[in-house]
Amino acid sequence: MGRLTDKALVSERFRRSLASYGREAVVQRSMASGLVAMLARHSTAICFERVLEVGAGSGMLTELMLDAFSIRSYTANDLVAESRECLEEIFRRHCGVAFDFRGGDAESLAGLPDRLDLVVSSATLQWFDDLGLFFSKMDSLLEPGSLFAFTTFGNGTMQEIAALTGAGLSYLEPEALADLAERHFEVLELSGEEISLSFSSPEAVLRHIGRTGVNGLSRAPWTKGRHREFSERYGRLYSCEGGVRLTYRPLYCCLRKKTGGAP
Repeated sequence: MGRLTDKALVSERFRRSLASYGREAVVQRSMASGLVAMLARHSTAICFERVLEVGAGSGMLTELMLDAFSIRSYTANDLVAESRECLEEIFRRHCGVAFDFRGGDAESLAGLPDRLDLVVSSATLQWFDDLGLFFSKMDSLLEPGSLFAFTTFGNGTMQEIAALTGAGLSYLEPEALADLAERHFEVLELSGEEISLSFSSPEAVLRHIGRTGVNGLSRAPWTKGRHREFSERYGRLYSCEGGVRLTYRPLYCCLRKKTGGAP
């Protein structure tokens, strides 16, 4: 599915942003809340025995899940090993839940728990190289009839940055996402929205990106000349009332494993 992601760089950038992510990632927080609401619409129960979260990060979705549902066993995965400390602090406030952390790239990580009745993931799958293969992997871990609920980003996300720097993820259109998912799951919901954030300046946009870790795409250095050219063009092309804009296009998807197994 396009070029391979530099997972080491992604890990490095998200590790640096762990402390600031909760404050800065306003779109991702909204997406996590939307995921929990979507799950509540499609789940027939408020209790889950075995849950896996992919890309738990600083625990934004984790805490919302623990507040909204009764969960017996919760396994959290993240590429950044230091995420464990953030998550352990959350689980100290939810001491009745059995907690396990599995660090590493969920696309290739072996030994994830099986017989799951729920998998969740928020604002993570856009970093994956082969989403179809990952869907197959989650299908193998879930019990028939169980749910896989996630959010990701669709085409047009951070289009301003991609246009000016040439660096951007290959985001999927909803139709392509549905085609991949339907090989293993029944699609219960697939919806999207557009969120436009405003910032006082192009420099504020760059700070926001750095503090949320979503700049894990390019190792190209920001020279003074490159920075000056970027700021001038961004201000000229993407101005809005009060400053400049940055576009996000979240996607929300809830899947159910087919009871007869994958064809």
